[in-house]
Amino acid sequence: MEAARREGRLVVQPRMGMSSPTAMRSGLLATRDARACTVGTLTVDSYTRVGALQAARQALADGVGLNGYPLVTHPRTTTREVLDGVEGPRFPVQVRHGSACPQDIMRALVAAGLHATEGGPVSYCLPYSRTPLREAVTNWSHACDLLLHARDGGVEPHLETFGGCMMGQLCPPSLLVALSVLEGLFFAQHGVRSVSLSYAQQTHPQQDEEALRALDRLARTLIPDVERHLVLYAYMGVFPRTPEGARGLLEDAARLAVRTGAARLIVKTTAEAHRIPTVEENVRALEAADRAAADEAAAVRPAASAPDTGIHAEASALVGAVLDLSPDLTVALPRAFQRGYLDVPYCLHPDNAQRSRGSIDAEGRLRWAAIGSMPLGGLVEITEAPRMTSGDLLRALAHVEQRYDRPVLDRSPTPPAAIAGSGIPPHPTKDGERLASHS
Repeated sequence: MEAARREGRLVVQPRMGMSSPTAMRSGLLATRDARACTVGTLTVDSYTRVGALQAARQALADGVGLNGYPLVTHPRTTTREVLDGVEGPRFPVQVRHGSACPQDIMRALVAAGLHATEGGPVSYCLPYSRTPLREAVTNWSHACDLLLHARDGGVEPHLETFGGCMMGQLCPPSLLVALSVLEGLFFAQHGVRSVSLSYAQQTHPQQDEEALRALDRLARTLIPDVERHLVLYAYMGVFPRTPEGARGLLEDAARLAVRTGAARLIVKTTAEAHRIPTVEENVRALEAADRAAADEAAAVRPAASAPDTGIHAEASALVGAVLDLSPDLTVALPRAFQRGYLDVPYCLHPDNAQRSRGSIDAEGRLRWAAIGSMPLGGLVEITEAPRMTSGDLLRALAHVEQRYDRPVLDRSPTPPAAIAGSGIPPHPTKDGERLASHS
């Protein structure tokens, strides 16, 4: 990452995981050899994520393909063969997993000679699991200790917080920024000296610029003594269904990363709305993002900064309220959710208060529609609005997809029925009906 920074390159990274060691190795080689500045990804399967290791073993024994690489189940020698001659200082491989109970995964990745992974006690608990938050925090405390054993091999382990990607969408940026900083600080408190702080592209580019700059500013203040960088995720909600729309959204993410100093971008592909992408589609996405980033870096633009709409102030208030509960985040994080100081919109986990709501305003910005008990009084203006219906929610979820697909479909000479026949559904009268039919 430091080498890429010195070269002025944006690092681009795919989501990728296959159960076959041969296919996994081929995917990593294709990523490494793409015409872009890349790092590799080894994403584990769903059985491993939830600790159902016997089910993973049975699937492998039966020859059933999994939706990721069963890192804990494959022998460490097999994983080392996958990585041999591929992973190295100029091409690190990050393990991605989604687990609230990641101890076995940490042991397996360190044993295989890997040292980079991601997640967090909140961000890999609330969206993906019904594990009690206190238990997830304890699990992640142990997981950090296990990851530090990578130092025995002479490397510094790296942890990326997933906190800036909570629920993927309809979460106002200040909470994403706060959670990203809090999880990064949690890692630092547990001895991790190399971290990355995440943020997911949302609904409005200027708002995203402001959020990323707020994230960097807070991290400099609160986590000053660790090696760190920002990582941006291409939009994680309903993705455009036309190839042109999907490509446009990805390219905008790459440009956003360059403008805000994010060092790494997690890409999505033109197949994202329809199925799991192939390795070739991932490579094309990596190369498209790299080209867009290079074009943005070379462009001569007048100096400009995103207007201050209060994201930094809101995020600071949230982080401060949590740290006031206890300087030890192992204690403070569960307590903050118990009291509703942190409250993720539309998240159904039992430990989430479920009193906050986000909405998209007329300008396309994410706003707070309800703040519950979060300490944002005086910082957030809540206007009385009709209660959100299921149709309203579906339309909000489709907002970004519509913005990128609609211009493409409006100028397409292809009749809607033919578009549908090609795998791209037509736009009916009501957005919510179409989204519901494909959910």
